[in-house]
Amino acid sequence: MDWNNVVWDSAMWLLKAYVMTVVAFVVVVILLARFTKWGRQFWRFAAPYFNPRRSLKPLTILAVLLLSTVFAVRMTVLFSYWYNDFYDSIQNLDESAFWHFLRVFALLATVHVVRALIEYLIGQTLDIDWRTWLNHHLVDDWLDSRAYYRDRFLDDAIDNPDQRVQADITNFVTTSRSLSMGAVTAVLSIVSFTGILWDLSGPMTVFGVEISRAMIFLVYIYVLVTTVVAFWIGKPLIKLNFLNEKLGANFRYALIRVREYGESIAFYRGENVERRTLAGRFADVIRNMWQIVFRTLKFSGWNLTVNQTAVIFPFLVQGPRLFTGQVSLGDVMQTSQAFGQVHDSLSFFRESYADFASFRATLIRLNGLANDNQHAAELPILKTGKSGDDLQVEKLDVRIPTGQTLIEGLELTVTPGQSLLVKGPSGSGKTTLLRTLADLWPYADGTVSRPAGEAIFLSQRPYLPLGSLRTALAYPKEPTASDDIVRDALSKVSLGNLGDRLDETADWTRILSPGEQQRLAFARVLIARPAVIFLDEATSAIDEGLEYTLYTLLRTELPDSIVVSVGHRSTLNQFHSRGVELEGEGRWTESELVG
Repeated sequence: MDWNNVVWDSAMWLLKAYVMTVVAFVVVVILLARFTKWGRQFWRFAAPYFNPRRSLKPLTILAVLLLSTVFAVRMTVLFSYWYNDFYDSIQNLDESAFWHFLRVFALLATVHVVRALIEYLIGQTLDIDWRTWLNHHLVDDWLDSRAYYRDRFLDDAIDNPDQRVQADITNFVTTSRSLSMGAVTAVLSIVSFTGILWDLSGPMTVFGVEISRAMIFLVYIYVLVTTVVAFWIGKPLIKLNFLNEKLGANFRYALIRVREYGESIAFYRGENVERRTLAGRFADVIRNMWQIVFRTLKFSGWNLTVNQTAVIFPFLVQGPRLFTGQVSLGDVMQTSQAFGQVHDSLSFFRESYADFASFRATLIRLNGLANDNQHAAELPILKTGKSGDDLQVEKLDVRIPTGQTLIEGLELTVTPGQSLLVKGPSGSGKTTLLRTLADLWPYADGTVSRPAGEAIFLSQRPYLPLGSLRTALAYPKEPTASDDIVRDALSKVSLGNLGDRLDETADWTRILSPGEQQRLAFARVLIARPAVIFLDEATSAIDEGLEYTLYTLLRTELPDSIVVSVGHRSTLNQFHSRGVELEGEGRWTESELVG
């Protein structure tokens, strides 16, 4: 190594190596995406992010990261030559050379540390930016396709989409970077240090046959054979890691349900049942974990044995040549270091198999989430339109997933100010009809036209988002109503005591009783003043006196709104002008009511 020209030589080497690395990197990614299943799965989430038409930032960060990776290999090569010259200075008892190479080491070490810190910053920038984009991309798909709701209609719906968004995206991004840059480093190191080993390697006699450059052939044969064995041992880890994520998420979901339905469980004194359920799911987690432990023991044990055995190879080959004066101590040390680099680089794919197995499991789960979103979006759905001031239903057929007809040929026209009550025995399709009118039910045909104004659906169990009470009252819109309007609405539904807590952030579902939640939903209607109000047993947790008050409010405060209710109580008749009785097997009758 000519240390006087090391900067120029390194710059030229870096330029050539970088160009070849970029070309090879692109070609390999294209081949993997074209000819391997996991490559196609990876490309599904990588291609949109790195698309230059969307933004040049990701490709720029990746290009700089590749440059830093190539630079790191060059630094390792320089350290290898430094080892040779430094140990030669010791062997030759050359004190001036000794101190000179210590100064060289200080410079190399400084450059190496600065490069490593910059690479860390670049790598984390890529991870955070990619994770942010992928999170928004998948969450938007999940919400826009309504897969969060509609996946219940899929035959092969995925488990725990929340865990796939929260954990698998992070694992995908970080492991993609670490494996890809690790592979680049490994290949470059193999090429760079094979040349060094070629220059330093000597002949070896095996069974009476002299093999020239024996060390080169030994390291390649040794690593290739041990890698094949390692892949065979580690292959089950792919499935085990997938199950580890799935079973862990199932256990966490069971814990969440205990918390969510804590009051019901406490009333039933159902602790023993929940304990058995939790214990069973946790046992599945532990059972799978032990399988991972035992398989990893075999995999890691093999890798450790292989690595320790490889340490003595260069000394076995170069030791006799050192004692006969054919090579110097520096040559031996550089040989050991170069051999270690080639061995470690060749072993990268073997030792990374456990990470790759986890990565494959992550890809499978993310791909499942994306497929779920896509299939949910492709489900058939009754399209509703906006037409005039009336609610019009024409030739509406509603079925259950098995194909059995719930409602056949429904014809309705409800004008502003009118109210319609939908009744019928359990299972006749009352709630399903409301879901159809809300364009949520995929198994329906016909035409539904709603007024151009806003429509609000009140369910038996109102949804209250996380955040302030003001946010809950305005949901799903941003809170824009004045405090006076909001407090007046709360007072009218007998929740005036909450008027001073509008900006209090809390989990209001846990604070308010079911009856209070239903009353709050009515306050939401009074504030929004929609053109159509759909109520699905929206007063089931309220006594008849309050029910009378709330329905009277709708008619007095919103006289021009269309009201469509689903309910069992006979007391609801007085608040509606028309009724539809669902009789099952597709039959229905319409009648005039007292209201």
